[in-house]
Amino acid sequence: MTDILNSTNASVLTITLNRPKRKNAITQAMYAEFARLLMRADIDMSIRCVVIQGDVNAFSSGNDIGDFLREPTGDDDTPSLRFMRSIATFSKPIIAAVCGPAVGIGTTMLFHCDLVLAGENASFALPFVNLGVCPEAGSSLLGPATFGYQRAAEAFFLGESFSAQKAFELGLVNRVLPPDLTLSAAHELANQISTKPLTALIETKRLLKHSSTAFVLERVEEEGRSFRRMLGEPPAKKAFAAFLDKRRPNVEHY
Repeated sequence: MTDILNSTNASVLTITLNRPKRKNAITQAMYAEFARLLMRADIDMSIRCVVIQGDVNAFSSGNDIGDFLREPTGDDDTPSLRFMRSIATFSKPIIAAVCGPAVGIGTTMLFHCDLVLAGENASFALPFVNLGVCPEAGSSLLGPATFGYQRAAEAFFLGESFSAQKAFELGLVNRVLPPDLTLSAAHELANQISTKPLTALIETKRLLKHSSTAFVLERVEEEGRSFRRMLGEPPAKKAFAAFLDKRRPNVEHY
């Protein structure tokens, strides 16, 4: 089974996380394919919009911990970092359709999406502190910008899951829908957007994000250095070992 599926319909590229038995936990191979697809779509002028989705039961439970811990800690060009850079700089509209758990990177990637539709069964979590590490994917910058500082601090410090309705109130989600309608609604929006002039879409997104893109990329790199350092420290080693031994810390997924 292929863990990342992709299909193109008219001018819309759909990227589907397809690892249902692991609630779409992301491996380094999946990050590499994700980054490849985004970089290719960014320069393909036949693509006007991208939809990122899981299925009606899960968007992504975050990193596959065993696979993630095998990633070289001193490498600043890992597949996960390539994915973060590619989604942060993607020039065309991205729509996310989120049902079920969106944990860790499953939530932080949404800060880079232009529209986010959530099923009523969606739940979100930022469990980095609970695992002895720091935020990633530029979320330490984009989280406060989206939620407001105090609400972002609560989400990161406590690492507790929050509902689709709460995500809507925080500004992370545009619409909350029944799970069985969420993916189709995302594609309807994508099809609507794909009828617009491509140059206008690209320029509008550039202007909307113009003041933040460089800062976001800088923060992605800074977070990456801190994250890799903290992985080698006792709190993270203990938390990840407990997770792998199924004696999990106070976190649902990662």
